[in-house]
Amino acid sequence: MIMEKGISSVEVLPSKSSQVTAVKVVVKEPETKQTQRGKRVGFVLVHAGAGYHSESKAKEYKHVCKRACQKAIEKLQAGALATDAVTAALIELEDSPFTNAGLGSNLNLLGEIECDASIMDGKSLNFGAVGALSGIKNPVSVANRLLCEGQKGKLSAGRIPPCFLVGEGAYRWAVDHGIPACPPGIMATRFSLAAFKRNKRKLELAEKVETDLIQLKKRRQSNEKGSRVMCSACGRPPKANDGGKGGDQIELYSPENDSGTLDTVGAVVVDQEGNVAAAVSSGGLALKHPGRVGQAALYGCGCWAENTGAHTPYSTAVSTSGCGEHLVRTILARECSCALQTEDAHQALLETMQNKFIGSPFLANEDGVLGGVIVLRSCRCSAEPESSQEKPTLLVEFLWSHTTESMCVGYMSAQDGKAKTHISRLPPGAVAGQSVAIEGGVCRLESPES
Repeated sequence: MIMEKGISSVEVLPSKSSQVTAVKVVVKEPETKQTQRGKRVGFVLVHAGAGYHSESKAKEYKHVCKRACQKAIEKLQAGALATDAVTAALIELEDSPFTNAGLGSNLNLLGEIECDASIMDGKSLNFGAVGALSGIKNPVSVANRLLCEGQKGKLSAGRIPPCFLVGEGAYRWAVDHGIPACPPGIMATRFSLAAFKRNKRKLELAEKVETDLIQLKKRRQSNEKGSRVMCSACGRPPKANDGGKGGDQIELYSPENDSGTLDTVGAVVVDQEGNVAAAVSSGGLALKHPGRVGQAALYGCGCWAENTGAHTPYSTAVSTSGCGEHLVRTILARECSCALQTEDAHQALLETMQNKFIGSPFLANEDGVLGGVIVLRSCRCSAEPESSQEKPTLLVEFLWSHTTESMCVGYMSAQDGKAKTHISRLPPGAVAGQSVAIEGGVCRLESPES
């Protein structure tokens, strides 16, 4: 296997907007040991969310990405489907208390956990998803089961099998299909409960400030001169020139509040036959409204996978992360997949993040556009020119890009002894929501000798 990876040698790329900074990082590695006889090949790329990753928890983020990669590769080496491999990676990410998916997810306004997840198979183009699901430890397992059941064909009386279920209906379907329920008390961790209490206090403070501002404006409109309204939250007069947002901005999502700033986790996989799959899972935004469904459950928004076809020279797989509303309104997963059919994958992804995400007309009124993607594309190619053997080779290009402060990724091929991990960060001076970082590399997978 030959690999190029993104770790050092920074190059700032030109962009159409001075607010957009792209970081290209490419380092060549020497060729690793030859493929073992009979050993299956494949590749996996995972992420633990686009958002803010504190240095104090960097080891935990990287460790869970390593474990997720290893689980996927174990499946691929055993001859499992690409969808089963990507599901195994997601289950590992969901089971970590440090990710906002499955166990330890963000709590909604009522203090409950509702999860979104989806999966797509590049070979069949089938899709499975759940939204606002409670009471199931691994939402991606339900999404994968929906995908598998959908491939069996129509139900009795010619009914079309569902590919997307939400809420109580999704829960009942999962239990009816043998997926064990999980008591709500187990899903919440001490980290997620502490974040919920902290965020609730911030929300209450923000609402008090806003209430005082409304009262102040009403009094001014009624010409009650000389009145002095005091803020019940902070004991100071509210500022009147802040556009109605309060003198002290109350932020639920900030680097100082690490919990809640990470979003969707995801993975993309290619197996020995060149089949691709992608999956995504999320606990959603902290203090979201009950019933809210984010991009992780929506077709073309959370993930996308599509094998090579008549109009697609490359197989592509994409998984997104970030602010769900931004990703939904731009259908970012599908947009990235389409863009990757051009010759230069790096340039195509950069332009998509610039023009179809940060610069999207559908997000023109947003102060900052927050999100991230991991992508891979693959194609069959001939062996190296200097090689006398005719072994078929699978060329895999993999990239990650984000507009958030950081993004934690991990990747591994079936020939690697262990996974590699990396926390990608915006360069100094770059503004989250207005800048984009992009990194990645290439690996060449040789089919095993028979």
